[in-house]
Amino acid sequence: MDTLVLMGALLIDGTGAEPVYGRAVVVEEGRITQVVDAARAPRGRQIDLAGCTLLPGLINCHVHLCFGGEPDPVRAIRDEPHALTALKVLKRAQETLEAGVTTVRDLGGRDYVELAVRRGIGEGVFPGPRILGAGKPVCMTGGHGHFVGREADGPDDVRKAVREQLKAGADVIKLIATGGVMTPGVEPGSPQLTLEEMRAAVEEAVKAGRRTAAHAQGSTGIADAVEAGITTIEHGIFLTDEIIAAMKRKGTFLVPTLAAPAAISTGGLAAGIPEYMVRKSDSVVGSHVASFKRAHGAGVRIAAGADSGTPLNFHGSLLPELALMVTHGMTPLEAIHSATAVAAEAIGLGREVGRVAEGYVADLLAVAGEPAARIDALAQVRMVLARGAIIKAP
Repeated sequence: MDTLVLMGALLIDGTGAEPVYGRAVVVEEGRITQVVDAARAPRGRQIDLAGCTLLPGLINCHVHLCFGGEPDPVRAIRDEPHALTALKVLKRAQETLEAGVTTVRDLGGRDYVELAVRRGIGEGVFPGPRILGAGKPVCMTGGHGHFVGREADGPDDVRKAVREQLKAGADVIKLIATGGVMTPGVEPGSPQLTLEEMRAAVEEAVKAGRRTAAHAQGSTGIADAVEAGITTIEHGIFLTDEIIAAMKRKGTFLVPTLAAPAAISTGGLAAGIPEYMVRKSDSVVGSHVASFKRAHGAGVRIAAGADSGTPLNFHGSLLPELALMVTHGMTPLEAIHSATAVAAEAIGLGREVGRVAEGYVADLLAVAGEPAARIDALAQVRMVLARGAIIKAP
């Protein structure tokens, strides 16, 4: 593989530091081998990125590749052949990569179809982002997401359910701590899996070297998930000061997914979204934003994740989620940090991706303009590298 020398760009390294000019980024054999002053750049295939900003490939910590953002995604795949779902998953994954998102964490698919696509990408059969998959979310009988999940009741059954996901090849274990918006007959604030059940699940995951994520919207369920040792809280709609303090103490990450209820409430009944989803989404949007602001202000570690695939919340760019994070209090640079180094740490890849630094995988994104000043610049994708391979050329 040729030595690539990326020159002329404003550099955001992913650590949260201010952007800098005058650096050359050298890529060899899929990794960054040097970040040096441009005057000291080695020979190689030079790519001039003048007028662009170079930054790590973005990380979306919460996607559902088997859902396509339809008004009712669950109904859309109910009678769909699994082979067709796989083809759609691949298309969505490739659109995501071309938008500059080089890593995604899939937190619930359809009978492991997304894990098959992950394997195809990993084996080099076709290009795509790095996919970390949860397989089937573990939920209580009749709980939120039961239509794609593994229903389990009691600590022993939950242990078995987690072991089944590990056997299937799950990279992360997803638990359903509370009700949610997209399941009829459950409410976002209601607790579901118990503290004892989640402790058993976390113990099994930790034994296998896996991290955990909890769909957790209501306060009781969030608190129990944090107490159980969960790695990431997904959504976190009804946070309290006590929960925030516990998250900081334990190092728990928040993945806020602001785009999910925002898209449902904006589209509403006129877009064909079921009434029960619209009603529940409308009821939580205000609390969701308030909890995000409170967590951000308190210094909780926030990793970007959009819940992509939910109604009108399409795969591809992470910009809609990051723009909402900026609207509600983050600086553009903080939002980028949440989608690079912080996200990488949250998913257990903090030493591999999320930074432009020597030794890191060459997952890189170049955009026109300066996203640290104006987050919308992330839409102007000029170049994407995945593991050093040029996916989109300037």
